[in-house]
This record gives sequence, C-alpha cells and structure tokens, in this order.
Amino acid sequence: MIKIAFFVVLALVLISGLIFAPEHPGLAIHPMDQFEIKPLFGGAELGTFTPTNQTLWMVLAIIGIVLLLVVGSRGRAIVPTRGQSVAEMAYGFVYKMVEDVAGKDAVKYFPGIMTLFMFILFANFLGLIPTSFTPTSHIAVTAVLALIVFVFVTVLGFVKNGMGFLGLFWVSAAPLALRPVLAIIELISYFVRPVSHSIRLAGNVMAGHAVIKVFAGFAAALGMFSFLPILAISAVYALEVLVAFIQAYVFTILTCVYLKDALHPSH
Repeated sequence: MIKIAFFVVLALVLISGLIFAPEHPGLAIHPMDQFEIKPLFGGAELGTFTPTNQTLWMVLAIIGIVLLLVVGSRGRAIVPTRGQSVAEMAYGFVYKMVEDVAGKDAVKYFPGIMTLFMFILFANFLGLIPTSFTPTSHIAVTAVLALIVFVFVTVLGFVKNGMGFLGLFWVSAAPLALRPVLAIIELISYFVRPVSHSIRLAGNVMAGHAVIKVFAGFAAALGMFSFLPILAISAVYALEVLVAFIQAYVFTILTCVYLKDALHPSH
C-alpha cells in the first residue's frame, strides 16, 4: 500500500508539472523578499507608528498564546482537554527548565521566561504558514528581546549581589598573573551576549525560510521535474518545524543560564 501511494503521489506531481509548466522556464528567485516589512494599510512609507505585516504577526502570536494558556486552560478540568494538556505541558517544560538550569531561587522569574519562550515559539510556528511573516527572522525583534534579557540580568545581578556581581568576571581558580587577562576576556564575552543571543535566533530562522524559497523558485522553473525541489521543500519544511522549537528552546535556556550568573556570579 505504501508503494502504491508513493507512485500515485509521484504520478500526480508529474502530471501537475506538465500541466502547470511555465511557458518560459527561468530562475527568478528572490528569497529575501519574504522578509520585507510592508505597511498594512496603503502607502509604501514606514513611519514610527505605522502598522506593518510584522506588527500583525506579532499580535497574532500574542493572541495564540492567550488562546492556549488562558482560554484553553480556563476550565482546569481534572481530565484535561487537548488545549489544557498542551498548556500544562508547556508550563511544566519551561518551569523545569528554569528550576534545573537557574536554580529554585530563579523560579520567581518564571512568568517572564515563560512569556519569552511562548512568544518566540508561536512567532516561529506562525511563520511556517505559507504567505505569512516571521517576526523572529528580523534582528530588530530578536535584538530587542536579547537586550531585555541582558539589561534585566545585569541589573538583577547588581541588585542581588552589589559589587560582588563583578566576581563573574574574576576567575579565582586561575593563576594570579592570568586573572586580569581572563577578566578582560570575560568582560568582552559578557557584552557580546546580546549579539550572539539575537543573531543565533534570527539567523537560523531566516536561513531556513530562504532555503525553502530557493527550492520553491526551482520548482516553479523546472516544469515536469518540479517534483524534485518539491520533495526537497518537504524535507526542509519538516526540519524547520524542528528548528522553530529548538531555537525557542535555545534562546530560553540561554536566558536561564544568564539568570543563573546574575543570581550566583562567583566563578
């Protein structure tokens, strides 16, 4: 049955390729066009408060979070619905992450970390919908998220530890002669955190979407052989579903690591 289904699908792909083959095949691939920010309501100029496609999809991500965590779990049934089960799994997953990585004293900051994880996760997954827009593919969004984390943990570190927070940069286990050099290296790496934190998320999301668009361009140009890039698109899309979750997880677990450094700065 599997072989029959495979050949049926392959035949349909070939037939569709013949029917919809372009009259003048050619490559006109613009993979970065999908990341262009456009106003929602007329005009081409972007102002400070202009609603854009990026704004729309960030709002949709927030609505999705509210529907899942608030509406989906409002019944608090002993035998949970599917929505409540997913909400409880997400809650338990992030809670355990915070507790295991940053410690029990970091649990009080769980709501903020949970919000961060869910926003990135929903923005990533919504961006996989055809013709949608992915806010997390833009460094403007991921940099703001990374800066929020950076400023928060830095301020928290000084509030909780005072000048003892500077112990994060002083490697007491190293030989005394090397400690000043290591302190400079630690200081530089600390201020590079928001850069790597933001670029990692935006770069991975953007790369995957660009690859899919490139294969889609090949599919439009190859006619009857379009099934080849279509198969590649299917494989990359499946990978992107995994990447959407992994990148939200990585961003969140790094936030927990930085939070742990703020609460327990000594080397």
